[in-house]
Amino acid sequence: MEGKIRSMRSTAVPVVIALMGAVAVAGCGEDEDYANQPRPPAPIVIAASISRDSVSVSPKNFGAGPINLIITNQSDDSQQITLESDEVDKPGLRQETSPISPSDTATLKADIKPGVYRVHVDGDAIRAARITVGRARKSAQNDLLQP
Repeated sequence: MEGKIRSMRSTAVPVVIALMGAVAVAGCGEDEDYANQPRPPAPIVIAASISRDSVSVSPKNFGAGPINLIITNQSDDSQQITLESDEVDKPGLRQETSPISPSDTATLKADIKPGVYRVHVDGDAIRAARITVGRARKSAQNDLLQP
């Protein structure tokens, strides 16, 4: 009887190892449905400031993709910035910051498409800034040290 058990063990171990190898190889197959999409462009920083009479933005022209709009309030009152597309015939982008205290800053993140945008505060006392967004910036696929 002991010989039979020893014989079963000696044949079971190679069979189990072979089955585990087959399962591992099956998991490494190429999936035809998987599409390796390129990364979006790296975000760029756009600076804006609010003065007593206008909103200024720099740069005013850049390519489409993700942006970080950093706004400083240099006016004497708390202000709220709105970034919105200048499209009348279809719904576009509209994002707002929370109120920004005088001498404080805020950040607004957006993924913008080509077109013309306005950066403004509520009311007409402070002139709005216009930015023009061109075609999409190149992918960050091959850029090193990206998050």
